[in-house]
Amino acid sequence: MNKKQEQTASFMVRFQQEIFEENGESKVQWKGKISHIQDGDEKRFADFKDALQFMQKKLNALTEEATKNQPQEEQENILQKSLSMWKTIKDVGPKVLKETLKDPKKQLHNLQDQLQDQITTIGEEISEKVQIDQWKNASKSDFHKVQQQIEDLTAEIKKLSKKIDNQKK
Repeated sequence: MNKKQEQTASFMVRFQQEIFEENGESKVQWKGKISHIQDGDEKRFADFKDALQFMQKKLNALTEEATKNQPQEEQENILQKSLSMWKTIKDVGPKVLKETLKDPKKQLHNLQDQLQDQITTIGEEISEKVQIDQWKNASKSDFHKVQQQIEDLTAEIKKLSKKIDNQKK
């Protein structure tokens, strides 16, 4: 099978919390809306499983479209592999969602730490010295242009790192 162009699916999920009294007891309910960014389709949900089903339906459609010229057996095989991701989400997703809703500040700190680690790693990779031998065939202006872009990226990463440090405080 030839390599296909990458498919992208982006989703935006919004949650709305409702706290109310029922039979003298405080209750909380989370509702939401999920949007598929590429085509604008939306679905409202009161059960997060409905949001997961919406995402799965959209991703299945992308996979089916990408494999439409493949034999039926190959299509089914690829779709099965694609669906294996949902087994993981089914097992892990509810726990992550519950933890996030229970302590959003803690989850924000975890996310910030993960971003900081990624920024640090990228910054270290970018700041590594490029061997001149790799640029022998490049013109001087190309070399200076790439060098300037690397310096600009390094500066941007430092700014992002400072912003994350400030948010932690």
